Order: sequence, then structure tokens, then C-alpha cells
Amino acid sequence: MVLIGAIVVVLAVLAAAAFLFLNARNQEGDEVQASSAEVLVPTFLPLDNMVVNLADPGGDRFVQIGITLELQDDKTAKVVKQYLPSIRNGVLMLVSQRSSEELLAREGKEKLAADIRDEVSRPLGLGAAPAARAASDDGADETQRPRRRESAVRRVLFSSFIIQ
Repeated sequence: MVLIGAIVVVLAVLAAAAFLFLNARNQEGDEVQASSAEVLVPTFLPLDNMVVNLADPGGDRFVQIGITLELQDDKTAKVVKQYLPSIRNGVLMLVSQRSSEELLAREGKEKLAADIRDEVSRPLGLGAAPAARAASDDGADETQRPRRRESAVRRVLFSSFIIQ
């Protein structure tokens, strides 16, 4: 009788230990998943639509452009909002230097998005400086190029893009 009681107690202790061990592992896994989910969730900041005259001969072409910025987090979005007048001005200047022919091509839109990304990062003190950008475009050796700091803007997304 004592032997059976001892076996039952040992089995109960082993079952409790296994339960606690597995429960602790599941909680650690949930915490890791939760922290990686927090890191991966971007913040989107839509800018007001802009209508800009293009640099075409005759000056009779314009573009209506809608831009949404994908930012690292809410803190970055708050900082970007503080600089929004300066950022909008920079974006308007960038777009007004382009021609309709350039913007109709996919490569032109991608280059414009990269330039807008740099323009938004400039007032925040992040991203490549113009000199670093020029060095990367002229075919310089990778080891001689200045290192680009991580940008506050993950991507520039076009929500509308109409050229007339």
C-alpha cells in the first residue's frame, strides 16, 4: 500500500514538473512572437495629394500624386509630422524637376520614391547625405563609399499617380 502511494506521489510530482516546464516554454515562445510582431508592424503616414507642374517643354503637363510613407514606428511618425511643411516643400521641388516622360517609366517612379525617401529623412538627420548619394551613383568602389545610415522611412508608397 505504501509502495503504491509513493509511486502515485512520484508520478504526480513528475506530471506537475512536466506541466510547468512546457507552460514556461510556451510563454517564452509567445513573448518572442509578440516582440517580433511589434517590431514588424509599420506605421503608415499618408500625405495630402499634391498637384505639381512638370519640367516638360511648354510647361503644360502636371502630375497629381498621392504619397503614403511607411515609417519605423509611431515615434518616427510624430517627428515626421513636425517637419511636414518642410518635407512637402522638398517633395514638391523634387517632383517639379521631373518630366512626364521620366515619370511614366517604372524606373522613374522608383527613382522618385528613393529621392522622396531621402528628402523625408533629411530633416530627421537620417539617411544618406547628398554627397553620399552622389558617390553611390558614380560607380565608386564599395569600400570607398560612405556608409548609409538606416532611414526613418522604410518605403515610399504611391497611393495615386496621375499625369496629364
